[in-house]
Amino acid sequence: MATEAPATTRPTTSGPGSRTIPALWRKAASAGRTNPAYLVEHGDHWHAVSWDEAATAVEELANGLLALGLKKGDSFGIVARTTLEWCLFDFALGSIGVVPAPVYPSSSAKDTHYVLDHSEAIGVLVEDDEQLAKVREGGEIPRLEHVYRVADLDELRAKGREFAAANPSALAEASAAIGDEDLFTYIYTSGTTGPPKACMILNRNYYDMVSKVDQVPAFIGPEDTVLLYLPLAHNFGRCLHLLGAYVGFTTAFCPDPLRVGEVAPAVRPTVLPSVPRVYEKVHTAVLASFDEATGVKRKLIDWALDVGRRASKLRQAGEPLPRGLAAQHRLADKLVYSKVKKKLGGRLRFGISGGAPLAKEIAEFFHVLDIPILEGYGTTECTTASNVNMLGRFRFGTVGPAIPVIELRVADDGEVLVNSSTVFAGYYKDPEATRAVLGDDGWLHTGDIGSIDEDGFLTITDRKKDILVTAGGKNVAPQNIENDLKASKYVSQAVVLGDKRPYVAALITLDEPEVRKALGGTEAAFEELAASDEVRQLVQGVVDDVNRDRSRFEQIKRFTVLPRDFSAEEDEITPTLKLRRRVVQEHFADEIEQLYG
Repeated sequence: MATEAPATTRPTTSGPGSRTIPALWRKAASAGRTNPAYLVEHGDHWHAVSWDEAATAVEELANGLLALGLKKGDSFGIVARTTLEWCLFDFALGSIGVVPAPVYPSSSAKDTHYVLDHSEAIGVLVEDDEQLAKVREGGEIPRLEHVYRVADLDELRAKGREFAAANPSALAEASAAIGDEDLFTYIYTSGTTGPPKACMILNRNYYDMVSKVDQVPAFIGPEDTVLLYLPLAHNFGRCLHLLGAYVGFTTAFCPDPLRVGEVAPAVRPTVLPSVPRVYEKVHTAVLASFDEATGVKRKLIDWALDVGRRASKLRQAGEPLPRGLAAQHRLADKLVYSKVKKKLGGRLRFGISGGAPLAKEIAEFFHVLDIPILEGYGTTECTTASNVNMLGRFRFGTVGPAIPVIELRVADDGEVLVNSSTVFAGYYKDPEATRAVLGDDGWLHTGDIGSIDEDGFLTITDRKKDILVTAGGKNVAPQNIENDLKASKYVSQAVVLGDKRPYVAALITLDEPEVRKALGGTEAAFEELAASDEVRQLVQGVVDDVNRDRSRFEQIKRFTVLPRDFSAEEDEITPTLKLRRRVVQEHFADEIEQLYG
C-alpha cells in the first residue's frame, strides 16, 4: 500500500496484471457456469441471462468503445439505475482500461455535471431522456464527446462487431495493457459534509476486495441468488456486482428500491444486501402486524417470539439447541416465522446490512424470527468492506471481525485505522485530503470511532466528526441514540443535537401510517397531527424508553416533532439514505433554537 499521497493526476502503470477487472471478467466468462448470470424483469416474467450471453455483450460493447477511439485512462460517466446494462457496460469499460465515473441516478443536474466535469469524462451512458436532460441542463462539459442512452447500446454493439471483424486482436491487446496498479474506477463519496470527493480505486483494489470477501466462511456462494437494488454508484452495490462475476452467483436486478418487497417473492433471493433503512421499514411493518393480532393468534405469536428469543440466545453463544427447543423452533417457524420469511421470498439465508449503522434491537428482532441479518462495515476508501459478521461467528451490536488479510487497529483517540491492499490510491485532484486520510504511515484513517474486543469484533461508536461535546465537556455519540429512537415503529428519522450546548436534544420525524393507526385512524392533516398533544405523548414515551438506560449527560432532555420527514428532494438525505446533518440543522435552525431557548 502506498505511504505517500499521489499527485493530482490519475495513477497509471503499464503491463499486464493478474489482479485486474479484465482478468476477473475473463475468468467469469470462461468458467463454463450453467446457472444464470443475471435475472431481469420483463413485464410479468423474469428473463435469465446466461454467462455466455453476458460475455458476448461485454465483448461487443468493449469493441464498440474502441471503435469510438476510447483508450486506457479516459473517463466515462454512467448515470443510470441498477440494471443489467449498467453492469455489462462497466465490465466493457474496465476491459479496455477506460475509467467509469458513476453518478447516482437521483442526483441533481448540478451534481451530475460536477462528477462528469471533475472526472473529465469523455463520454456518458444515461438510462433515459430524463437523465440525459440532467446532463445537458448542468451546463457545458468540456471533454464530453460521446453520449449514449441505454436504448442506444444495440447500436454500439453493432459498431463493436464491425470493429472486431476488422481488428480481431484489438480488445485482447487493450486488456493485456492493463496492470494491477492501473486505475479502475472513480467512486464519488456521497458528500454529507461538502462536495463529493473522487476516490481513485485501482484494479487490484477491487480484485483483492472480492477475493477477500470470497474467503469469508459460509458467506455468498455460486449457488446463491442475490437481489440487488443498491445503487451501483456506491461502493456497496458495486462490490456485489463485481463479486457476482468472481464467485458466480446469480444477480437479480431491482432498479426501483421501493419495489423490493414486491420483487422478493418473485425472485426468491437467498441473500439480500441492503442499507439499514429497508430493514427498519420491514421491522416496523412486522411489529405493526403483530400488534394488530388478537386472541389465539396473538398468543401464538407471543409463544413463537419467546421460543425465538431462547433459540437466538443459544445461537449467539454458539451453542446447539436442545432437542425440545429445536422441535418448538421448527413448529414456530412453520406457524409464524415462515409468514415473515415469505414476504422476503421464502428462501433467504441471510441479509447483509451496510452503509450505515443498524440498530442492535432490529438485528436481534430478525434473529428471533430466524432471519439472520449480518452487519458489516467499511468505507469507500478501503474499497467497500473491512469487517463483516458471519453466520457461524456473529455478535449483534458489532460489525464483526475483520475479513481475511485486512489489518485493523484503533488509534489513541479511538479512530479506526485500516491497512490492506484494498486501500485506495487517494482522492483525484485532492492531494491534501489524501494526505489527511492516509496519514504518515499509510494506514487509512476511516474517520469512525470504535473499539475492538478480545475476540476481534469491531464496534463502531460514531463518526469522529459527529461526536457531540456538550457545554459540560461530555462526549456523546449521536448515532447510537438515533438508532434506538428509530427502533420505535412511530419514529421515521431522528437527529440528536448537543454540540457545545448544555444538554442533548433531538429532532424527530414520524412514521405517519403507524402514528395514525395509534391514534385511531385520524384523518387530520399531517402538520396538525405532528403538533398535537397526543403525538407529543406518544413520542415522549419513546424518548423515555431510550433514556432509561443512559447516563444523565446523554439523555434527551428536550425534543421537537417535525411537520415532515427528511427528504432527498430537500438535500437532507444522500442517495445512500445517510442524513446530511449540516443541511438538516440549517433547514430546522428555528426549531433547534427553540429547543435551547
